Amino acid sequence: MTKRIAICAPSTPFSRDDAARVMVLAAAEFPALELVFHEQCFASEGHFAGSDSQRLSAFVECANDPACDALWFVRGGYGANRIAVDALPLLGPAAHDKQFLGYSDGGILLALLYHARIGRPVHAPMPTDIRRAGGDAAVRRTLAWLDGSREGLEPSLDGKTPAVAFNLMTLAMLCGTPLMPDLRGHVVMIEEVAEYHYAVDRLLFSITNALASAGIAGLRLGRVSDVPENDRPFGCEVEDMARYWCARSGIAFLGNADIGHDIDNKIVPFGLA
Repeated sequence: MTKRIAICAPSTPFSRDDAARVMVLAAAEFPALELVFHEQCFASEGHFAGSDSQRLSAFVECANDPACDALWFVRGGYGANRIAVDALPLLGPAAHDKQFLGYSDGGILLALLYHARIGRPVHAPMPTDIRRAGGDAAVRRTLAWLDGSREGLEPSLDGKTPAVAFNLMTLAMLCGTPLMPDLRGHVVMIEEVAEYHYAVDRLLFSITNALASAGIAGLRLGRVSDVPENDRPFGCEVEDMARYWCARSGIAFLGNADIGHDIDNKIVPFGLA
């Protein structure tokens, strides 16, 4: 049976050439999947993939389409928070039966959906990963997941403890907002890209203080990549920062997570895998 996968852009735009590359890969290796790129993926208005209303409309249309089995966010960037609150009351019964997949800024919508118990949010590579060197592997991982494989799961998932995965900046933006889900008893996995070490430390301070009273099971640290060079060394590695702020806030530091803004980014279903 063919699975129909809708693709939209809640944040920033995609290119038709890259969409074609993803389509070719899917057709060659996953013939049971039908990918449908919404035209809105290619819209552009300033930083965004079209206006807020365009992005909201495309997301809601895809989420409420009963002919689609899953909704895949095409890429991150910024912009999902501008439509998330308005989207929630517009989501109908069909949205409850879908997987929603993405990461980075897409984590905003994954959090919203998990908070509202709508559908099955999944941290997973996105079509934009086709642009990375060796990015076929990342895109293939999500396509394989949609096709029924479980080989791409993050290896620390034990099937007993619920988990979530977020970009660190995205999670910090969620804290204290109506979009933040209840993470009691969850392992929280985090990753980051292109932030100075001092900014990562600041973000860890923010999220550990916010999560300290949430009763989480612990924190796992994914990869922090493409760190810009500052005018002086920070003097502390990222894992040391994570351990420090976890200890200060009384959160268990559980070690590493195999997630990040890279081609090795693994799949983390929100809740229990």
